[in-house]
Amino acid sequence: MLKSSALSSADLAAWCRQHLSSAPSETLFEVGHLSRVTGLHLEDGRRVVVKVRPWQDRLVACGQVQRGLAELGFPAPRLLIGPERKDGYAISAETLVDGGRQLENHPRAASLFSACLRRFIELASRLDPPGSLEPSPPWVGWSHRGPRLWPPPDDRDGDLNAVSPGDWLDRIAGGVRKRLAAFKSQPVIGHGDWYSQNIHWAGDTLHAVHDWDSVVWQPEAAIAGQAAAVWPGTGGPGEVASIEETEQFLDGYADARGRPWSRGELEAAWAAGLWNRALDAKKAGLVGDDADLILTRSEGAERARRAGLRS
Repeated sequence: MLKSSALSSADLAAWCRQHLSSAPSETLFEVGHLSRVTGLHLEDGRRVVVKVRPWQDRLVACGQVQRGLAELGFPAPRLLIGPERKDGYAISAETLVDGGRQLENHPRAASLFSACLRRFIELASRLDPPGSLEPSPPWVGWSHRGPRLWPPPDDRDGDLNAVSPGDWLDRIAGGVRKRLAAFKSQPVIGHGDWYSQNIHWAGDTLHAVHDWDSVVWQPEAAIAGQAAAVWPGTGGPGEVASIEETEQFLDGYADARGRPWSRGELEAAWAAGLWNRALDAKKAGLVGDDADLILTRSEGAERARRAGLRS
């Protein structure tokens, strides 16, 4: 998690003068979760977004993918500087993308979201190999190399291996990890947090994709499956995909790539989405939230069945 003391306003202004050759004249917005994200109007007239977050080596490769896809015409904010390392933090600046909004009540929403993710993966396959994108963020970290079942949570303190609800979520997580470890497929570059809050539209045209720190190197079916489990979310509690919405997304993705899923791919997709939902349900237990808003036992059992997990 990001400490509130990370990079003072004075430090931020000095960094902008050094790296962008212009100081901030106005703060347009500031938000924070895993990163501190600040929109700035610079004295030279440019509008930029500066991001500060704990350093990870993988962020360098994420930046390479963001730059590369922007050059290929994908609607990514243009990365101006970084990520560079400063006092244990990663700092970067990108252009501020004006306009666009989250997609609301569109009859073809699942198909639009899935087709654009497929386009992301297609274009990323044209890039020169970036540096390492490992480890994947915890919510898609089913392949983590830690000694215990659950990795450390991304956005709160606590041990997921010692929190309720346990047993049934632990069984799901163990089954998912075993199922995906047995799934042999060439990894691809994709976006590991493909949900509505990170994706803005102009009508039904993709306008901008955000959160490039979530770029991953995983099998295509796993990337699509994780997205299929969460894509309608706008940032509020319990905003996840129903079984039907997950089906719609996976069907739309298969249409976009021009071939149906194999049985193994489809099971891997459902398994990857189930990891995300189960981990979020476990995290809810750390702060006393209702895990059933994220994953009920009945829905977990149905998703596990579709993932080919053995009870």
